[in-house]
Amino acid sequence: MTEKYAVVVIGGGAAGLSAALVLGRARHRALVVDAGEPRNAPAAHMQGYLTRDGMPPAEFLAAGREEVARYGVELVRDRVVEVTRGDDLTGVQGEDFTAARGEGFTVVLAGGRTVRARRLVVATGLKDELPAVAGVAERFGRDVLHCPFCHGWEVRDQPFGVLATSPASVHQALMVSQWSKDVRFFLHTVAEEELSDEDLRRLAAAGVEVVPGEVAGLVVEEDRLTGVRLADGTTHPRSVLFLAPRAVPRTGLLERLGAELHETPFGAYPVVDPTGLTTVPGVWAAGNAIGFAEQVVHAASGGYRAASAIVGDLLMTDLDAAAQV
Repeated sequence: MTEKYAVVVIGGGAAGLSAALVLGRARHRALVVDAGEPRNAPAAHMQGYLTRDGMPPAEFLAAGREEVARYGVELVRDRVVEVTRGDDLTGVQGEDFTAARGEGFTVVLAGGRTVRARRLVVATGLKDELPAVAGVAERFGRDVLHCPFCHGWEVRDQPFGVLATSPASVHQALMVSQWSKDVRFFLHTVAEEELSDEDLRRLAAAGVEVVPGEVAGLVVEEDRLTGVRLADGTTHPRSVLFLAPRAVPRTGLLERLGAELHETPFGAYPVVDPTGLTTVPGVWAAGNAIGFAEQVVHAASGGYRAASAIVGDLLMTDLDAAAQV
């Protein structure tokens, strides 16, 4: 028989596990499907999360899985390959429960399992696509970084480089100057004339040196970054390189469900209300599934909000159904 759950949480990162914790404590039968591809996996530590500052991401997730399991939440390492709307989930909460006929979702996993849920939390995150510069992928999360709030303190006062991936990279170059006064902004494939006069004035005021020319690769010695090499052969000594990856939201499941998306400078994300409810009834989204800039602490908060809204939504649905019996 196909298993029935009150909620299936798709994604086992900070957002998904936080949602699962709330659902378990509210006595709902929940399933977390985790593909095991957290965005922050390349990082040795995560920062800025009160009481967990400096904790390795893998340890954080392991602790979260242990916590949600205490409340009977089921966790499975698998991938959701298909979701369809509509099913009769009568009985999922016990013999006194009467669900509205037609509500719910059928969820198919890559491993061959099919389950049903009354509500969904989509916390599938996003994927970072790195620029095709030799050495960048190998050093990402170590001394090639993207977030000064995540890593700036740990590399403070070192010689920084910032690799332009678009004219908007000016903002990143200005931001990282808060953590080092030795910053060089490598224009790479961005032409200097693409920068506005205001950009140039701010860069000069921040003491950021603008370096034209395409970056050919990184110089690495004894497993640490020591420089940035341009296509013309010149090398700039640097020990840290910041860049902005291209964010690729994992919205395939949401799109197949018919969720409305809105375009942002960092990709298309679902339209959600303050609790994370998408335009598809019964489907919530949280974490990097709703935006590029969701840090771990934001993702955990978003999962909590979504789950608490679902608890209330299911309660009112059941009370209304019982009143009509």
